Amino acid sequence: MAKSTLISHGRVAENRKARFNYSIEDTIEAGIVLMGSEVKSLRLGRATISDSFAQPEGREMFLVNCHIPMYQGGGKFQHEELRKRRLLLHKKQIDRLSAAIQREGMTLVPLALFFNDKGIAKVSLGLAKGRKHQDRREAIKTREWNRQKSRLMKDRG
Repeated sequence: MAKSTLISHGRVAENRKARFNYSIEDTIEAGIVLMGSEVKSLRLGRATISDSFAQPEGREMFLVNCHIPMYQGGGKFQHEELRKRRLLLHKKQIDRLSAAIQREGMTLVPLALFFNDKGIAKVSLGLAKGRKHQDRREAIKTREWNRQKSRLMKDRG
């Protein structure tokens, strides 16, 4: 019988492309409203946040396009895999973030989905501005140069 590993605290999903495609200007940690089968699926380490984003609706903030697959032992009471999930933020935070999205043309991108020390599911959001193709190339050049520099320093002692 296969033994599955449960995640009680730590990262469940990470959006690695976000820091490459966007220039992250501010980060914020938010709670997320989940159903029981979603939490069990997350504890198995199954989620995808690479295509998701957060958007305001009225005085609330929602995580859109976050894929949490169905829990195998859930029976007939399952969740929708791509449903909108409400984010738990203070009203002042929601007002500040939605103003930045509307005025400055920024995007709220999830950077990581994780369980904190108390075992509560949280999402780390980044207030980001999209990078142009040339900026991405510049980031690649800088990263490659830093790697090469560290190799040279390591070889020289």
